[in-house]
Parts: sequence; structure tokens; C-alpha cells
Amino acid sequence: MKSYIVFDLEWNQSSAGRESSSPRLPFEIFEIGAVKLNEKLEKVSEFHRLIKPCVYRQIHHIISEVTHISPEELEKNGKPFPEVMEEFIEWCGEDYTFCTWGSMDLTELQRNMVYHGLEIPFEFPLLFYDVQKLFSLLYSDGKTRASLDEAVEFFHLKVDAPFHRALDDADYTGKVMSRMDFHSIEEYLSVDYYQTPETKEEEFTLQFPDYTKFVSQIYETRDEVMADKQVTDMVCYKCRRMLRKKIRWFSYGQKFYLCLAVCPEHGPMKGKIRIKKTEDGYVFAVKTQKLVSEEEAERIAQKKEETRIRRAERNKSKKMAQRGDAT
Repeated sequence: MKSYIVFDLEWNQSSAGRESSSPRLPFEIFEIGAVKLNEKLEKVSEFHRLIKPCVYRQIHHIISEVTHISPEELEKNGKPFPEVMEEFIEWCGEDYTFCTWGSMDLTELQRNMVYHGLEIPFEFPLLFYDVQKLFSLLYSDGKTRASLDEAVEFFHLKVDAPFHRALDDADYTGKVMSRMDFHSIEEYLSVDYYQTPETKEEEFTLQFPDYTKFVSQIYETRDEVMADKQVTDMVCYKCRRMLRKKIRWFSYGQKFYLCLAVCPEHGPMKGKIRIKKTEDGYVFAVKTQKLVSEEEAERIAQKKEETRIRRAERNKSKKMAQRGDAT
């Protein structure tokens, strides 16, 4: 029977700052809590373990203030991370989907597993429910991200345990899920990017009710990403027609590109490419395509013009500076 594993992590970091942080493990997990929900979103089981730290022995002062946990408690009651993960995976069972509040926990869980030399047993691509995003889609603008305590207050849930402890936060997240109209938006799965496609054969596209998401293989440079025709092509996800670009791809900000295509049958379609980095420094593309209104299409044209003006101003300033150096 299908189940939902709603889990939360608490993690520590170097108390001496980023300079003394391990690049392979910037955040070390010291607590994992989870609840298992059945198909009716009813709680059927729970899991909780403390983990004995091996990288950061001192608790960062902010984390200590928030979680009220001490190194002595972790040393006394914590178990080694590999042992806890073995127990957790066994507890999860066979047919389940992860659910988290936010998108960071799965990435950090896998990063900790790799650091400890454990094999990642999860499916690829790893799809999960970001309950924070789903809450925004249902009860806000789809972009704003509410805190867990705000969602608990929204549903007038009883607060009988403090926030910022793993099991309690997992339990609150499960209760929020059970109060949401969850099944009306369960098509909106999120994808974790810790494991990325390494070859063309591993690339994948996710189809949602009102947009698509394509994840490319890894490349060494941004230019190589944007030279890949499959990355830059625009195809209508309703009629599968190859689309003409009314506004070609242009860089907007430091991390993404925009374009505007037009489907003769379905109208204007916005394309957005985010360039993301892998753990080992490679880059890959996440392309989303979405049908938009004429007003949104006009805003894309305005952004294109803003980008052109800024570029022209930068070039003008650069030339003036060069002339000043020459004199």
C-alpha cells in the first residue's frame, strides 16, 4: 500500500564559520524525525533518532538556541549516521513518496549519505512533495513560502510541542497535509537535484497540468548548455508543435534565461532556463515552459528591453573608462 514519508532534519554547522567548514559536508545531520501517512493521510507510524556527530562536535550557537539540544545529549543518546540511515530506510518500507517542508532536506540527507560512503537507494529522478510549495499553491500566490508555524496557525492546529525539533516538525507537516486539499494538487511533484542526469539518456521531462519541466545532462560550461538545441528548443506541450521564438533567449540576471515563443493554436509560451551547479562543479539546465497571457508576454518583452538598455549602459561606461586610461 502506498504511503507518504513526511520527514524533517536538524543539522549543525561549523561554530567557527565557513573557513573551518568541511566543503564535503557543510551541514551535518544530528536528528531525523518522520511520520508515515497512509493513502488517507492518516498517521500510522513514526520514526525518531538522534545522530552522534563526527565532524562538528560543538553545536553552533544559533542552532543550540533554536533546538535546545546539547553536545552531551547527542553524545549520550545519538547513534552513528550509517546505523540510523539503515534503520530509517528499513522503516520507510517499499512503496512511498517523501514529503518535506521546503526543498533542502532531501539534498542534505543525500549529501550526508555520500560523505559517510553510503549508497543512495532512492529512485532517479527523485520526486517528492514540497508541502511548503503546495500550501502556497492552494492558499497563497504559488510563490510566497510560508513558515511551518504559519501553516499550523492557518489551520488552527493545536500546538502541543515546540517547533524546530525533527519529529515535532514532521508531525506538524503531516497534520498540515491532512488538512490541505492535498489530492487536488498531488500532480505537482517536486524534483530533487542532488542526483542529476549525466548523459542524454538520463535527461527527463516532467509534465504538469499547466507547465513542463525539462532537466538536461551535465556540462562543463554555461555556453555548452545553451548550445544544446534540446535545451533551447520550444515545443508546445499541448499539441507538440515546434514553436517559432518571438523573443530569442536572453540572459536576465545571473542565473537564468528567458524567451517567448508563440503557438498558432494555444498562444504565447514563456520559456525559462535556470542554470544550476552540481556538487562537483558541473552545470545543467532546468527549463520550464508555460502558456502565458498577452500581458505576461508583454512583460517579457519589457524585460528584454531593460536588459538591452543595461548592457548598452555598461558598454558605454566601459568605453569611457578605457578612453580615460588612454589619456
